[in-house]
Amino acid sequence: MRALGVILAAGALLSAAEPTPDCSAVSGWTQKGPLRTYVGENLFEYMNGNSEGYLVYNFKKMNGVTCTKGEVELVFDISEMESPDFAWGIFVSNRDPNRPVERIGTAGQVQPRRGIFAKDKYFVEIAANPAGDHSETLRAFLTYWEKKIPGSTKLPEAVNWFPEEGLNKDSIRMVPESVLGMRMLRRGFQAQYEKGLAIIVPESTPEAASGLIAKFKDRVSGVKPLQLGDEAFQADDKYLGRLCIFRKGRFLAGFAKLPQDIDPVPLAQKLLARMP
Repeated sequence: MRALGVILAAGALLSAAEPTPDCSAVSGWTQKGPLRTYVGENLFEYMNGNSEGYLVYNFKKMNGVTCTKGEVELVFDISEMESPDFAWGIFVSNRDPNRPVERIGTAGQVQPRRGIFAKDKYFVEIAANPAGDHSETLRAFLTYWEKKIPGSTKLPEAVNWFPEEGLNKDSIRMVPESVLGMRMLRRGFQAQYEKGLAIIVPESTPEAASGLIAKFKDRVSGVKPLQLGDEAFQADDKYLGRLCIFRKGRFLAGFAKLPQDIDPVPLAQKLLARMP
């Protein structure tokens, strides 16, 4: 019996540590229906065909609740992703690029009928119905829950490595699969410049990154070896344009899709200089 009590207590502690939304953040709101929980295997039952947009960011679990006040209804969900990088990545993919991002958690955004933010490995979203401007209520819920969600509010470290000259800062995002359209570049960060793209692709070890850069060289044309970082090459490819890719430790990085009149090497050198 004592062992059973220990197991139950451990389960209770685990549940307490897991962010579970409720309707108490703002007075006057009450819960409608039961709490809901979804994992990867059954998320499609809730997302009506949109589950792939979550699973691709290594979705683990969602806890949700519906709150009501008068005729207004809030659909409130907290999704746990595999890591903070994936939580920030799904936030960027869901934000409105034409609206400002706020410092709620790692990053947040409030619209008239929808509010979202990422913090640590969690992605939080609230949708309001019916039509109208519910931004004040949404912001109150989000700022309250930003304090309750555990973990760090730091941006993924790679976000700050992109050189600022010519950078479209709003374009920085996490590509959850097939960076540059190449399946072997499984995931990474990408930024749009006035001309060309910059990428940063993490691997598990330097050895894995070295194997990856070797495969990359085999896939492009016009390859020339280069002394940059731990190993590097430049190329002039039919599909990826002028490019320069290097490895530093467990990261592949560089510039691609540059026109013929742009030398990719100085750009890659600037990126390398910002990486620790």
